[in-house]
Amino acid sequence: MIKIYRTDDSKIGEVHAFEPGSWIQLTDPSQDELEMISEKFEIDIADVRAAMDADESSRVDIEDIYTLILVDIPVVEIRNEQKAYTAIPLGILILDDYFITICAEETPVLQYFVNSTVREFSTKKQMRFVYQILYRTCMVYQLYLRTIDSKRTEIEERAQEDMKEADLVTLHELESNLVYFATSLRANGAVIDRLSRYSRVRQFPEDKDLLDDVKVENGQAIEMTNIYRDIIHGTRELLSNIIDIRLNNVMKYLAAITIVMAIPNIVSGFYGMNVDSRWVPLQDTPYGFMMICAATFLLCILVLKILKRQKML
Repeated sequence: MIKIYRTDDSKIGEVHAFEPGSWIQLTDPSQDELEMISEKFEIDIADVRAAMDADESSRVDIEDIYTLILVDIPVVEIRNEQKAYTAIPLGILILDDYFITICAEETPVLQYFVNSTVREFSTKKQMRFVYQILYRTCMVYQLYLRTIDSKRTEIEERAQEDMKEADLVTLHELESNLVYFATSLRANGAVIDRLSRYSRVRQFPEDKDLLDDVKVENGQAIEMTNIYRDIIHGTRELLSNIIDIRLNNVMKYLAAITIVMAIPNIVSGFYGMNVDSRWVPLQDTPYGFMMICAATFLLCILVLKILKRQKML
């Protein structure tokens, strides 16, 4: 799908022709649309398709008539029937009079601009537009990172009450998300450093301040990712230890019950031996059976107290 936007008097509007100074947005484009953009603007088809490959790494390629910028942006996906987070490439092509973005999915990073929620936004100020996209990318990363940490907090709070083995799987998924984020943010950091030395396209004085903000926010996102990953790793180890402790307590409890239940079996085993009746105590005593049962019961109570004192129960 191709949409064309242009800002006039600080207001963005959709246009229906390739006008100079416009922003051409390609979202999940077809092969025909990619080829059409490649032919019309004389762009290498490999560069146009780059953003459609999930394995493409972030980079900056400078050609004669255009510049390709690839960055990783965060997206939400469904993995193992749960909401998960990952990063996909966003391609930015800068030409003399046109600004082209290519992405395999609709992303909230670009929706900020479509919905006119970004101040001082102009499709004609190309490098500022790039920096604003990178800034919004960092903001979305940080938003998703806080959401991941909130999920971890929920699991940690119910660890003492209603913890399930599925929580360990969820924590593993969250940790995997952070690995994707860390890799993508580091790659984006390299692109930002490269852009700080980029002088091919005209830049405005205030663009440098915006680029500095992008560096700070990207660095903060990287720091948040590392911190949250360490915390999730510790939380996962905590839950594993809690599960092991609960299992040990159950095994200890079952062992104690087994010891107590063994006492009546031992007594009945002795009285069940095939020996001369003269050697069986209390055989001819009135209420002998009741006396044996009472003695066995008292012995079980004694063993229970000993086990409880030893913290086996």
